[in-house]
Amino acid sequence: MSIAMGELVFVALLFFGIALLYSSVGFGGGSSYLALLALFLSSFFVIRSTALLCNIVVVSGSCYLLFREGYFLFKKFLPFVLTSVPMAFIGAAFRLTERTFFILLGIALVLAAFLLILQTLLQRPAKTPKMYPKVLPYGLGAAVGLLSGLVGIGGGIFLAPILHYLKWDKPLVIGALSSFFILVNSISGLGGLVFADTFKILVPETVLLVLAVLLGGQIGTRLSIKSFSAKTIRLLTAGLVLLVGLRILLSNG
Repeated sequence: MSIAMGELVFVALLFFGIALLYSSVGFGGGSSYLALLALFLSSFFVIRSTALLCNIVVVSGSCYLLFREGYFLFKKFLPFVLTSVPMAFIGAAFRLTERTFFILLGIALVLAAFLLILQTLLQRPAKTPKMYPKVLPYGLGAAVGLLSGLVGIGGGIFLAPILHYLKWDKPLVIGALSSFFILVNSISGLGGLVFADTFKILVPETVLLVLAVLLGGQIGTRLSIKSFSAKTIRLLTAGLVLLVGLRILLSNG
């Protein structure tokens, strides 16, 4: 066991809270799982693998709920997925050095934090979706998919703020796309890790953390706490992700 029992229970409780809050707004929590795991583990293979597994568990519940409510527009979501899935696989299959991985992770976390802050403070829901060139979803999907595969997250935390800023569609439709995007790219990223033989987990730790996010995610998808989560949770999470991202960069740069 690489994490002391006391620390592991503490991390599991944090994972439970992250899954509950993130799932209530359509995210999986991958960036925060990475941020926390980076404080307790040194193996970036284990960090990426564990974060992706937790992502898949959490957003599966969100996808089911949003699909049942009729917010899944598969025809509109397809262009994002067609390019993001292969790029997430390629990104995850890269054999990065430990230092390179942590530098990319730090940059990605800082970027994610600023995107969350901008989305929270500047977001104005679209009354009518704006029209953009048909190539835009393919390009965004490819770029975010590659980045998500490299650092071990689903990518929704990058994609959703961009689409909100562009007023691409209604918030709930963007939330549905974000959940679906995270799910398919996390699965693709996991496949890339397996292909590259870099899928590594610590059995007792991972089992406990997956159970924690499963419970938190199921509760989060069934709770209507949007009046609190839509702003306060994003800002608190952005603060945490920003601090840890800067710490990782300072430690490896």
